Amino acid sequence: MTVVRLKSVRASLRSVSVAGLVGGLLWATVACGTESSSGSGSAQVAGPETATSPSGTTWQEPDSYVYTLKSSEGERSLIGTFRVTVRDGKVAEAVGLDANSRRVVKQLPAEVPTIGELLDELEQSRLDDADTAEAEYAPDGHPERISLDWDKNAIDDEALYVISAYAPAVDQRADPFVGDSVSAGVSASP
Repeated sequence: MTVVRLKSVRASLRSVSVAGLVGGLLWATVACGTESSSGSGSAQVAGPETATSPSGTTWQEPDSYVYTLKSSEGERSLIGTFRVTVRDGKVAEAVGLDANSRRVVKQLPAEVPTIGELLDELEQSRLDDADTAEAEYAPDGHPERISLDWDKNAIDDEALYVISAYAPAVDQRADPFVGDSVSAGVSASP
């Protein structure tokens, strides 16, 4: 009888251990599925080119808009401050606002991203289990800050994108700034 009881206790302990392990894994899975950050405007990307802010506002990237991108940190080609015009979902014009960004616009114009491409990079870094993949969102749901660090123990693999002066085109067929001349290609500012 003692042996049976010992087996019963072992089975109970095993059941409790398994239940605890399953519960812990479930908790970890749920916890990893949401983004926690000290910024009150942090949230997880709902999908490519779509973002959901903490208030529940879903932002869909419009076909045409303008924004200013400050890209910093890490050893990457996309460093500097850019004024970007997007038309039909593609970068139609990028103006370098400092020496680094003017060099990028002149030598590597395809490196200047749309906001949707930045969200895609954020989502990919999450899928790749980056150590840091965080975003902060404006009340309307568009991202204002994206911080990436693929390996916290590595040097110069970080990326920080700050998005400001975002303005969707009032009429999707019109330029975001009526009266401004906008070139069809990517250009550098003098």
